[in-house]
Amino acid sequence: MSKLFGVYGELCATHPWEVIVAVITLTTCFLTVEKQGPSLSNSSYSSCVGCYEEQFQAADVVLMTLIRCVAILYSYHQFRNLQNLGSKYILGIAGLFVVFSSFVFTSTLLNFLHIDLVDLKDALFFFLLLIDLSKAATLAQFALTASNTQDISKQIARGVAVLGPTLTLDTLVETLVIGVGTLSGVRRLEMLSYFACLSAIVNYVIFMTFYPACLSLMLELARVSNFYGEKQQSIKKKLLEENDKSNPAVQRVKLIMSFGLLVVHLQSRWLINENYKVNDDLKDSKNCSEDTSFYGFVMKQFVLGADHIVILILLLTLMVKFIFFEPKDHLREELEQDILLEIKRDIQQKGHYRTISINAESQTECNLSEILEYEDGINDKDTDVPRSLQNCLEIYRSNEGASHLSDKEIMMLVDTKHIPAYNLEKAVQNPERGVKIRRKIVTKQLQLSSVFLNMPYKNYDYSKVMGACCENVVGYVPVPLGVAGPLLLDDKFYYIPMATTEGCLVASTNRGCRALEKTGVKCRIVADGMTRAPVVRFPSITRASELVAWLKKSDNFSKVKEQFDSTSRYARLSKLSSHIAGRYLFIRFIADTGDAMGMNMISKGSEKALKFVQSLFNDMEIISLSGNVCTDKKSSAINWIEGRGKSVVCEAIVPANIVQTVLKTSTHSLVDLNISKNMVGSAMAGSIGGFNAHAANIVTAIYVATGQDPAQNIASSNCITIMEPYGENGEDLLISCTMPSLEIGTVGGGTVLPAQATCLEMLGVKGPHSDNPGDNAKQLARIVCGAVLAGELSLMAALAAGHLVKSHLRYNRSYSEKDAPSKLPDRSMSCQT
Repeated sequence: MSKLFGVYGELCATHPWEVIVAVITLTTCFLTVEKQGPSLSNSSYSSCVGCYEEQFQAADVVLMTLIRCVAILYSYHQFRNLQNLGSKYILGIAGLFVVFSSFVFTSTLLNFLHIDLVDLKDALFFFLLLIDLSKAATLAQFALTASNTQDISKQIARGVAVLGPTLTLDTLVETLVIGVGTLSGVRRLEMLSYFACLSAIVNYVIFMTFYPACLSLMLELARVSNFYGEKQQSIKKKLLEENDKSNPAVQRVKLIMSFGLLVVHLQSRWLINENYKVNDDLKDSKNCSEDTSFYGFVMKQFVLGADHIVILILLLTLMVKFIFFEPKDHLREELEQDILLEIKRDIQQKGHYRTISINAESQTECNLSEILEYEDGINDKDTDVPRSLQNCLEIYRSNEGASHLSDKEIMMLVDTKHIPAYNLEKAVQNPERGVKIRRKIVTKQLQLSSVFLNMPYKNYDYSKVMGACCENVVGYVPVPLGVAGPLLLDDKFYYIPMATTEGCLVASTNRGCRALEKTGVKCRIVADGMTRAPVVRFPSITRASELVAWLKKSDNFSKVKEQFDSTSRYARLSKLSSHIAGRYLFIRFIADTGDAMGMNMISKGSEKALKFVQSLFNDMEIISLSGNVCTDKKSSAINWIEGRGKSVVCEAIVPANIVQTVLKTSTHSLVDLNISKNMVGSAMAGSIGGFNAHAANIVTAIYVATGQDPAQNIASSNCITIMEPYGENGEDLLISCTMPSLEIGTVGGGTVLPAQATCLEMLGVKGPHSDNPGDNAKQLARIVCGAVLAGELSLMAALAAGHLVKSHLRYNRSYSEKDAPSKLPDRSMSCQT
């Protein structure tokens, strides 16, 4: 049943204009279409109801005054509860719900039941007495928990699925129970019962039709998203808990009661219909001199009786209290109370029995950020008042250490320079606590209490970060991870992990993989060698040139290699190249580094080899271990020409039918575009290694996902993409990508982090190769080159077909919907160049 209501709720939320127009049209019909229905007008009564003296007897006046007062108090209570939720949206939406429901209710009464205007005020008070705004507020809260505008309709559907079944049963029972009064034979009671039944039905119909549609439309137009911020999960949890409290036994009793009451109604109304004609002849209709026109009704209301004065005083009192004397932050205080109780419960479960005292005065003064800060600051040695600096220093320098100090006391030692801020993790012997304290220090310095509110830091293995990946850590930045594939590479399928924030990139690469699924990609490593090029200086060019000549001799190279190789189990010097500039000499060491990217490894070997050379050339001055001829993290021709890291080449043949059906273009168009853009265009720009469409996009996304150094995408993205006609008729496409400087590894650096290691495991290249060191890094380089080929193929096809802008407008949600063209192809995914 809940699923059906959920589908119905989503239908209303996703088609708001249609639902609203339909409801308004039906309401208009109620006002204009003539209906020959039963009249509840008191003109048929045995007494003249138009006459004020006869109609309003003393008991009736007292009873109706009490009902009106109760209705006003109940309405005030409901709006006060809505105000306590702390949302102007909920108040406004609930107000709209009441206004429109009362309008529909009034139009139905006037047109279908033909009541007199003098009875309308009684009907409206009954309407206010029976309307339930708590359900409307709950549905509004469901909608406001949406994380973005696209999620609003889903949350409304979820709310309707939760509230719909219960509300339907409650409305049915309520209508049948109150409807018993219409069978009483007492005219006044019958009329009031009809009012109440109609009120319940109208409320239900508006809640299930107009309200979800209006709610969806208002929130989407206002672009409300992530309304509750950090309270989002607490609100969702609270909503689900409150609406899961329904008792199945009670629901069964309601169903049985409904069935019984339905039988009573059917039997009673059958008898009434049989006797209606007879009773109709006995009715005595009296004329009276009372003016029952609309003008007379309005003028009569200005004559205030005692009941009017009571109601007016009550109404004015409640309005003043609601506007001027009601506190506005009940929701925040309630959430703070819940959080404090959770904190207290957690402390007790962990064995920390520190007392938390809460009183009304402190609750109004505290705010959520302070509570969250308190939650972050909990530890078993925390104290409200920090000890003196001298006492803290004594504890810090003792065997107990900083771990026995509170956060405030450690911050005091940092402020007084006794503990370096960069050394907090080591000082407190708890990396996560050290990160937490550093966040507090930075927050205090920035004077921005919520600066780290959306930056997580908990539940992260900082032991793998410290001393390896990052310093002065204050948290971690989650990046979306997508998967492209499967990519058929060397007869094996791979799913490519890509961490990126650029829309369409993963989708575009995925389309390229699909185009290559039948024929696959062939890939080869043609060279492997990480480089480091120290710069040395001699007194003269003569001495510099002598060293160049000395290094060219194979015997001398062997001596240098011996020194270099002694620094590592994996690093093996394979080549030396010398580049002289005056009396400066740049010696470029090229070495295999196993499965590591190898910068640290080769730096250590180069340093020892240089010291050996310096022992033979005493007048050689070592200026820097890196002389920029390496070249690392900078655009350079030497990497493009001679290579650095892994030099990889891959190719694929794409059949003509795949080019036409999947890529939506032709081989001729692709080849022509590749020459014009990747060759001529790049040459005109003076590009070095940039003869491609967007190799850097794919390289960087895979690098971030697999723990590589993203800065090395500068050299690693060097790529030339070649496209040629292939086959007997030249209708197939031969595409190849050559990447001479992929700086990559599966050991060291960010590859040790858990998430990045998982991505490497997806590709089957996690850690060092067990049998042949270096094979995992080479295989990862092949995968990167194959993914680049897939990405190049998809983007070039999108450009050739003119789909680039259209695909971004359709799939990249940073664009507004009004910018999207009316007609878009289905599979034109691409990414920016």
